[in-house]
Amino acid sequence: MDADEIKKQVGFAAVDEFVKSGMRLGLGTGSTAVWAVRRLGGLLKAGKLQGILAVATSSQTEMECQKAGVPLRSLNDPEIGGCLDFAVDGADEVDENLNLTKGGGGALLIEKIVAYSAAKFVVVVDSSKLVKNLGIAFPVPTEVLREARLAAAKAFAALGAEAQVRMAVKKMGAVITDNGNILLDLKFSRAFDPAEMEALLSRIPGVLGNGVFSQHVAEVMVGYPDGRIGRLKKTEPQTP
Repeated sequence: MDADEIKKQVGFAAVDEFVKSGMRLGLGTGSTAVWAVRRLGGLLKAGKLQGILAVATSSQTEMECQKAGVPLRSLNDPEIGGCLDFAVDGADEVDENLNLTKGGGGALLIEKIVAYSAAKFVVVVDSSKLVKNLGIAFPVPTEVLREARLAAAKAFAALGAEAQVRMAVKKMGAVITDNGNILLDLKFSRAFDPAEMEALLSRIPGVLGNGVFSQHVAEVMVGYPDGRIGRLKKTEPQTP
């Protein structure tokens, strides 16, 4: 089974198992989460789900929802009220304690707001995303005000991370997020405590969001090349 088929299978499985009619949903961004959006759209068109309202985490996901016929609202819409029943998203890396890094697609700020606003948050990945330590093989994204670029980079260095501005492709200059900010990707040379690092990164002035997710991950569904879907759950809550 190739990578795209694995992502499709696990994205479909999450919707089939967890999404019920009448739910308020958070829909993530990326190559695995997009399959959850497409499955949701198919079930709505077939009449197997009804009364769904969704919050998209990026302009990419918003366009996919529009194409799939998924009704969209904002998190501030009175019908949503800042609370979601269920959210599904992918991840860049998942460690053995179900801490994540996210933001390879540049939507980490809204992804975190949506994920942490959901009563249940399930992550869908293929098995290549499972790692021992976060932030070493794949960088940790951060969303930063442009005016804070150098000051934030110095603060990141003090935490043991080398920061690089994410540069755009087919456009001069840096990647600009949906929120009008830049992305600094952090490469760590040694392991860190995810809960502690998430809190430390959040305290740096000018850093609006970071891609470490150490809280609220209920379950990770993992797709394998042989067609299996593994289930990873936290055995005990982590201290924030």
